[in-house]
Amino acid sequence: METKKGYCNCLETIKPVRDTLDVINGKWKLPIIISITVGNERFTDIQNSIPGITPKVLAKELKELEEHKLIKRIIIEGYPVKISYQADAYADTLTPIIYALKDWGLNHRKKIMQVEV
Repeated sequence: METKKGYCNCLETIKPVRDTLDVINGKWKLPIIISITVGNERFTDIQNSIPGITPKVLAKELKELEEHKLIKRIIIEGYPVKISYQADAYADTLTPIIYALKDWGLNHRKKIMQVEV
């Protein structure tokens, strides 16, 4: 009986974590969100702020983030038409996660650097 209970408890955690990772997983999604939240709104500014990202990948990732309601694509009519991106208020819910990942990464880097090989 105990194994079944442990199994269920594990799934109660794994499923929402998996859902979260499905949205923010990958090399580029969190850097894009961070870039936009610090004020980079134009496509080229976002691209220039993230070393190594290609325009094709950035466009794809922006569309996916928009579908998940984390960013908004704003079209400014005129000539030429301007497009900017802004973080949706919903993206603010990722802020504690981003800072927790940052802290963990800094601590992990210190731990690894101190380990003698």
